[in-house]
Amino acid sequence: MRTFDRDLAGMARPEVEAAFAAGVPFLIPTGSVEQHGPHLPFGTDYLAAWSLANLAAERLGGVCVPFCPFGVTPIHMSYPGTITLEPATFQALLEEVADSLVAHGARRLAVVNWHELNSPSIDVATRRLAIRHAPAGVRVVVAEAHLLAKERFGAAAGGLTHGGEIEAYPVLHLQPAWAHLERAADPPPPGRAATMDAMRREAHVRPVLQDVRQISPAGWYGQPANATPEKAARFMDDMAEALAQRITAAFEAVDP
Repeated sequence: MRTFDRDLAGMARPEVEAAFAAGVPFLIPTGSVEQHGPHLPFGTDYLAAWSLANLAAERLGGVCVPFCPFGVTPIHMSYPGTITLEPATFQALLEEVADSLVAHGARRLAVVNWHELNSPSIDVATRRLAIRHAPAGVRVVVAEAHLLAKERFGAAAGGLTHGGEIEAYPVLHLQPAWAHLERAADPPPPGRAATMDAMRREAHVRPVLQDVRQISPAGWYGQPANATPEKAARFMDDMAEALAQRITAAFEAVDP
């Protein structure tokens, strides 16, 4: 797996102290540990968030702060190995990590998320952080990386599907031994899954799901076998650049 020079876990004290003194942005990746079919690892969502946050941090001169890999994912609990947090637990953990960064001098925080069930807790936590630390000049940004991926690559990759082509890209690029795309040669029919995803993501009236198998009985859908190392490399480069640009613009929008 590639190493990243701007990841806090791999930085020594002088470099970290210099980053705080310089006022660089601190990026916090959030994902989940949940099943992604027979072909992608349980850590797919966190791997995507972590790697993209690191690549964006390199472009921003910032720091990626490794976060807990677990997220809010109760709809996948019918599959052994999935680990879910309560929304309040996830929210509290995110706030406490951010509070520590602020205590050390961080003034620009960006959450880079790749799991939509985390989003409600992220919204609550980041709003509380922005209000609590406003007197210190702290600014907070949320980057929904999975939705940005859908915007930029969805048309060419069959949409943002669970365990599909887009989600295969970060794994194939960073840890190809974890991608068993040959096992996805016979994907489940997309019809019901695409309809359900559109309804739960875009409709003004939407169902509340308790199990991912309500979306697809197989627990995944999409065309991951279409992913290639070349496509994955282009995806990672494009997404990192787009995230860096959007994060910069979001900070500029709220700077005094």
